[in-house]
Amino acid sequence: MVVTGLGVISPLGVSAPELWAGLLGGLCGVRALDGPEFEDQAVRIAATVPADPRSRLAHPQARRMNRAAQFAVLAAREAWLDAGLAPGGARDSGLDATRTGVSIGSIIGGAPILVEQDRRLRERGPRSVSPLTAPMTVPSQAASQISLDLHITGEARTVVSACASGTEAIGQAVDRIRHGHLDVVLAGGAEAAVTPAVMAAFAAMRALSTRNDDPLAASRPFDRHRTGFVNGEGAGLLVLEAEEHARARGARIYCEAAGWGLSADAHHLAAPDPAGVGIERAVRRALDDAEAGAEDVIHVNAHATGTVDGDAAEATALRIVFGAGTVPVTAPKGGLGHLQGAAGGVEAVATALTLHHGIVPPTVGCDDLDDSIALDVVRKQARELPATGDLALSNSFGFGGHNAVLALRRR
Repeated sequence: MVVTGLGVISPLGVSAPELWAGLLGGLCGVRALDGPEFEDQAVRIAATVPADPRSRLAHPQARRMNRAAQFAVLAAREAWLDAGLAPGGARDSGLDATRTGVSIGSIIGGAPILVEQDRRLRERGPRSVSPLTAPMTVPSQAASQISLDLHITGEARTVVSACASGTEAIGQAVDRIRHGHLDVVLAGGAEAAVTPAVMAAFAAMRALSTRNDDPLAASRPFDRHRTGFVNGEGAGLLVLEAEEHARARGARIYCEAAGWGLSADAHHLAAPDPAGVGIERAVRRALDDAEAGAEDVIHVNAHATGTVDGDAAEATALRIVFGAGTVPVTAPKGGLGHLQGAAGGVEAVATALTLHHGIVPPTVGCDDLDDSIALDVVRKQARELPATGDLALSNSFGFGGHNAVLALRRR
């Protein structure tokens, strides 16, 4: 299975090249939330997309989609074209539409639509509720809208596993191709959950960074002074296909989708297992699935959200598998924020580009590395990948103990 196309809508820009330039440049997409609905919030910062997705879609199409689905369709179009496929969709590209699929991770999906329509119901009565509420609320809308937009009829699946959703969706796509069910899959994640209710909920958990006065320094993965994550939004998708299929049509190959691993902590409603046992298990399963060993890994794209306990648990697991300071690690949430269900998709794109270009982007916000982390965190400036070895891991872990790890191999 190989990666042939990349598409991104993120706080660092509205394309994969803009994402890559932002990561290499150490930029940060965290911004102040200026709307009146956020005035009384304890946390008034988030990593938001710097463009209105509705302006890039036909109006009749945009008004029928929730914001996450809008992001997903735009990222899918970019990935599709980047893979050398025709804008008209599967059949116009010479693909068998029935053997082409979509696999998208999302946590909240269109829940903000339901919140808004509930407000209308209470204020103005049942007749004010939009008939589009139900189809725009379901988390599966992003997958279905991509399917509609590109005329993909093989399957359109949705994965919901907290912040591991995007990575698990990619892993599921790898398996669908591996076992001969599909030839091509658009896979990744999409989320748009920077809303008053969601911000208040995360703030009530004390999970968010409260650096309202300094947004650019709010997200601090692995840093000694980290205080919580920064909520974000966006979408990231990859075109995956069987290598034989890709070569037959002369596609450019970014890297190989070598394998993936899943596990569950079974530890706590929200907190990770501090011993990192579940994370370690997911990492080892990804290595086994890729038929590789720890010595083959040249890079880890860490989940590292900037929470005290989460970063520590991940670092513990990585030290157990790889040893202290042996593998270059980067944590893109310092610049991107935490994109929830989209995080795994956007960070898989970043990992694919790391392998493709041979460069590890620096970790934004990690100015004073916590000594207890004891990892080789790439900071301050980008670094070339090691010459020996060929595997990179992209980690995603979620509330409730969901752990997913994607293994990509450079070509």
